[in-house]
Amino acid sequence: MRSSSSVRGAILFTFAVALGLVLAWRLLPVLELVYVSALFAVVMMPLVQNIMRLRIGRWSPSRPLAIVALVLAVSLSISLLLVFALPPVLRDIKLFGADLPRRIPHIVDKIKSLPLADRLGFDSIAAQGESAAASTAQYLLASAPLWLSRVFDLFTAIILCVYFMLEGEFLYSYLLSFLPPGSRERLARTLVVAEVRVSRWFIGQIALMLTLGVTSVIAFAALHVRYFFLLGVLMGLFNIIPVAGGIITIALAAAVAAMDSWTKMAGVLVFYLVYLQIENGVLTPRIMRSRVHLMGLSVLIALLTGTALAGVVGAMVAVPTAALIAVILDEYIVQKDAAPSDPLAATGSSTASAVAPAQSPEPPHAPSQPQIPTHPASR
Repeated sequence: MRSSSSVRGAILFTFAVALGLVLAWRLLPVLELVYVSALFAVVMMPLVQNIMRLRIGRWSPSRPLAIVALVLAVSLSISLLLVFALPPVLRDIKLFGADLPRRIPHIVDKIKSLPLADRLGFDSIAAQGESAAASTAQYLLASAPLWLSRVFDLFTAIILCVYFMLEGEFLYSYLLSFLPPGSRERLARTLVVAEVRVSRWFIGQIALMLTLGVTSVIAFAALHVRYFFLLGVLMGLFNIIPVAGGIITIALAAAVAAMDSWTKMAGVLVFYLVYLQIENGVLTPRIMRSRVHLMGLSVLIALLTGTALAGVVGAMVAVPTAALIAVILDEYIVQKDAAPSDPLAATGSSTASAVAPAQSPEPPHAPSQPQIPTHPASR
C-alpha cells in the first residue's frame, strides 16, 4: 500500500513539474518582464534609500515619495536621451548606409598603397564588403521602428519595478519563509551580498559607459570624424564588454576616420589610449568601488546568452544576472581551501605565552549580545 502511494506521488510530482515547465514556457515574455523589473528594483533600492535619508529641517521624504522622485528623474533622463540623442544616431545610420558602399573602393585603394597589400585579394573583399555593408545598414534602419514598438513593454516594466520597490520586502520575506530557519538566514545573507555588489557594479558600469560615450562624441566631433555621434554611442554601449568591446568599437572608429585621412585615424587611436589610462588609473578605482570579480569570458558568454534569450533587454540584465549567480555559487558550490597555518607563528605564540609572566585572572565580563546582521540599506 505504501509503495503504490509513493508511486502515485512520484507520478503526480512529475506531472506537476512538466505542467510548470510548459506554463513557464508559454508565459516566458511575462516572466522576462517580471524578472527584469525585479532586478532593476533591486538595483534602484539603494538610490531610494539615499533619497529617503535627505533631510530638510525635520522633514525627510517617505518611501513612496522617494520612489516617485526617482521614477521621475529616470523618466526625464530617458526622455532627454530619446529627444536629443536618438535623432542624430538615426541620421548617422542613414548617412552611413548611403555613404559606405561608394566609399569602400576608395578605402581599398588606400589599403592597396600599403606594402604587400596587393597580395591579399582586396578586390573580391571590397565587392563582398560593399553588399554586406549596404544590407546591414538597411537592416539597422528598417528595424528601428521595431525597437520603438517595445515602448509598451517598457512602461509595463516601469510599473512593475515601482511595485517591487514598494512591496518587494514583503514578497522577499514571504518567499524566504518557505525555507527552514537555518537555510533562510544563510540565503538572506547571500542575497544581501549579491544585492550590494550587483547594485554598485551596475550603477558604476552605467557611469563608465556614459563617460566614455560623452567623451568619445566630443573627441570625434573635434577631430571632424564622420558619424561621430553614432560612433560615440557605440563606444559607450560596447564598453559593457571587457576588452573586446573597446577593441571592436575603436577599430570601427579608426576605420571610419581612415576614410578621410590617416591623421584622423591616428588622432582617434591616441584619444582612446589616453582615455584608457585615465579610466584605469582614475575613473575605475573611484566609480567601481565594489567589483563582482567576473572574468571577461563570463561577461561575454552572459551577454550572448541574454541576447539570444531576450534580445536587447536580455543583454541589459545579462551581466547583473551573471554576478548574482556568481555570488550564489561562491556561497553554496565553490569549495574554498583553508588558509595554511604558519608553524613558525604558532611556535612563536606558544613560546611567548610560556615566557610571559603569569597574569592575574581578569574578572568575568557580562556576555555580549549577539550581533544580528542588518540590511545595508537600513544602515
